[in-house]
Formats: sequence, structure tokens, C-alpha cells
Amino acid sequence: MAVRSRIRNRLRSDQLSEGPDYALVGVISIPELQASPWRAIGKRVVFAVVALFFTAVIVYIDREGYRDAQGNPLSFLDSLYYSAVTLSTTGYGDITPLSPQARLVNILIITPMRVLFLIVLIGTTLEVLTERSRQALKIQRWRNSVRNHTVVIGYGTKGRTAVEAMIGDGIKPSEIVVVDGDAAALEAAAQDGLVTVRGDATKSDVLRLAGVAHAAAIVVATNRDDTAVLATLTAREINPRAKIVASIREAENQHLMRQSGANSVVVSSETAGRLLGIATKTPTVVEVIEDLLTPDEGYSIAEREVDPTETGGSPKHTKDIVLGVVREGVLYRVDNSKVEQIEVGDRLLYVRQGGPSDD
Repeated sequence: MAVRSRIRNRLRSDQLSEGPDYALVGVISIPELQASPWRAIGKRVVFAVVALFFTAVIVYIDREGYRDAQGNPLSFLDSLYYSAVTLSTTGYGDITPLSPQARLVNILIITPMRVLFLIVLIGTTLEVLTERSRQALKIQRWRNSVRNHTVVIGYGTKGRTAVEAMIGDGIKPSEIVVVDGDAAALEAAAQDGLVTVRGDATKSDVLRLAGVAHAAAIVVATNRDDTAVLATLTAREINPRAKIVASIREAENQHLMRQSGANSVVVSSETAGRLLGIATKTPTVVEVIEDLLTPDEGYSIAEREVDPTETGGSPKHTKDIVLGVVREGVLYRVDNSKVEQIEVGDRLLYVRQGGPSDD
């Protein structure tokens, strides 16, 4: 009843997806390579020193056009001193360019170097000031390009394990978007190199920000069944074509998940209970099942297209251990009479050895 009540009382969310991109900074987070702060500081120091010596060499080459306060020509040390006080905009005035050529060099070379030198000195401050604009630009580019990705709703134990399985099966982290309202969960997802969206996944605008309308698959891994049902219903309204896989705790809510639009439903409590029951008599079977569920090592269950040479034959006599045949979107067990012969367009569910699937 609680699930149905929440569905009936669903409220229209704020129109985040229609707002400007800069308003989404802090809501959408795009992962990026994090450089060491000491390395960044070191690069700036090196650039500043190079700029200083480059300017000093330019001044020294044109030293005949400069004079100090006593009217003496410049030494290299004087050139270095002049470059330092000039680039730092201190400008004591004890050394000045006199010839037209020296003044032209100041305009065309030394003045731009002064600007670059100042940018290096206050680079950290500029980065802070421009960070919001930079993030907004990244978010805009990402929203315009994200297509055929996977959206994971909830990054708790189930969501994190699902992402690990997908990455182990060959999906790139850049093709996965995590939606969660918990800051710690989003931080963990960001450290794993995933794009994150902060917000309530039962609200349509939050899911639109995650690109659900263009997603190929949606994984619902929330901690509450009522949240899972509502998130699934919202996602299905936005994208009628996506494959939605959902996890729930109680079997009595399975029909609600199906009605809400889930293609596959996993009852976590019952699945865990079955494994516990099997383990009491045959614990090695549990190890094999764990192996089959880990795609990046050992054996795993995968799906592939039918090889042309296999058409017309029995799925039991292929080179692989076939568990079932997917025909027109329906899975048939290998011993079903409807799939005694493999047809063009069928897909085979089989046991694959190690490594991500190529299909």
C-alpha cells in the first residue's frame, strides 16, 4: 500500500533540466584526472622562471637601448633585475628603455610576458574564479553528447557491485551515470570515474539530467522497494525503449515492478536466501555461481549472436555450453521444443570463459 500511495501522491519536480547549465554545477559532476597540487605549483614556478630568464635575455640583447639611473649600459644582472621588477609590475624606474627599438620590444614582448607572468602568479585564484564556468561548459558538452549509456539509480552495495560487473564485462566508466541523493555515495562514484547526478531519482527532472531519455539501459538499485517502483515508473515514462533492470527486497512487490515497466526484476532477499540454502549442503555450487556472476575472471554467463554455421542445428550441439535461446525478445531454455533448431536472428545465452564479452 505504501508503494501505491507514493505513486498516487507523486509531485511534479522542479524544472532543473530546463535551467541554465551553470545552475547544474554541484548537481552534475563530470570526472576528470586529478593532478598533484605540488606538480601544478612546480609547473607554474618553472614557467615563471623561464619567463623571467627569457625576458632578461631579450633585454640583454637590446641592452644598448637601456640606461640605468647613472646612465650606465646594462649588464646581464641588470637585465635580470629589470625583468624581475618589470614582470612583477614593481617598476622602480631606475632602469628605463630609451631607444625606440627598446620601447617597441617592451610593447610587443615584455608587456605580454608580464601578463603571462601575472597569470602564473595568481593562477590558483583564477582557477577558483573560473571553475564554475569551466564546469558549466563541461556539463553542457556532456549533456549534448551523452547517448546509449547506462544509468544506475542508487550507489549502495547493489549499485556499486552492478557497476563493477558492467565494467568487468567491458562497459567503459564514461558510459555509466550514477544517480543518488547521498553525498558519500556520489563521492565514491566520482572516485570510480563515473559521472554523477545528485538528486531524488523518483523525480523526472533528475532523471532527465542523467540522460535517461537517451539511455540504453537503466539499473534500479535503491534500498527501498517503494523508491524502486517509483523510480522505475518515472524512468519508463521518460524512455519507453530502454532496458530497465531493477532490484527489490520483497517478492510481493515484483508485480508492481513489472507493471511500472521493469524488463527484469531481481528479488535480492530471495536470491540470497536460495544461495544460503544451497550452501548448507553443496557450498561449492555457490562458488560456481559466484564465478558465473563475475564477468572479468573465470567463467561467466553471456549472450551472443548466432554464427551462420550454427543455423539449423541444435543449441545443444554448439561449441559453447548454451543455456538458452533468445528469440524475438523471449528467452527459451535450451530443452524447450520451440528452439530445437537455431534460426537466423536468434541469440544464444551461453557460458563464456573469462574476459569481457566482445558482443
